[in-house]
Amino acid sequence: MKKAVGLGCFILAIALLLFSNEQVKQVLSEANLIKQDYVIVIDPGHGGEDSGKVSVNNTYEKDINLQIANRLKKYLESSDVKVVMTREEDKMLCDAGSLHKKAEDMRNRCSLINKAKPEFTVSIHQNSYTSGEISGAQVFYHTQSKEGKIIADCIQKHLVSYLDKENKRVAKGNESYYLLKNTENPTVIVECGFLSNKEEADKLETEAYQDRVAWAIHMSVMELLSSGTKKSEQVNVTVQSGLRIYCADRAKM
Repeated sequence: MKKAVGLGCFILAIALLLFSNEQVKQVLSEANLIKQDYVIVIDPGHGGEDSGKVSVNNTYEKDINLQIANRLKKYLESSDVKVVMTREEDKMLCDAGSLHKKAEDMRNRCSLINKAKPEFTVSIHQNSYTSGEISGAQVFYHTQSKEGKIIADCIQKHLVSYLDKENKRVAKGNESYYLLKNTENPTVIVECGFLSNKEEADKLETEAYQDRVAWAIHMSVMELLSSGTKKSEQVNVTVQSGLRIYCADRAKM
């Protein structure tokens, strides 16, 4: 981060010395030193007839997903981030008479996400397992996505910090999940906890804990945006004097 600040000051100094106000704005904007209109897609998994997992308390995953997503939306918008939701109601993204509702729903989610062209997408889900002893939030990303791993690692870090410091799970790569394979910009799936675990299900069904989950993800998103983790992994700024400044792989700074 210190390197990024120092580089920013250097670019600013050169720009102020050499160029007009409009040229300065252009250089700084390209170097990502002026506030930009960030777009994040939040995808509350399931909905409508597709309830998702069912908790040990008979609560539907789809409802918990939407509640957490709405809270995350509120936090991000309060931080001047534009949010696009794949759904804001208890419904599937398909025609009522469709013969293949789940497949159509997934295709429509991906289409909506790709149309929005977000920095990245956060898909909210809950996990489940045959054993009631398994617990812990975990984030999934496409194995071949370098940026997806950076995003997932960051969210995983904050989930552990804010929710359960005893959680030993790490972000995990996956190549089979439809959403990860069919979105053009980085997408991560956040499994916020296990509904098959009584203790974790009890917490996930409370507004207070849902708020903590949303806050942890919000803090992750803001950290990623401020560090420059975006759709493009590099920024290449050419100044008229011939000075060329490369800010490569800024997420590693």
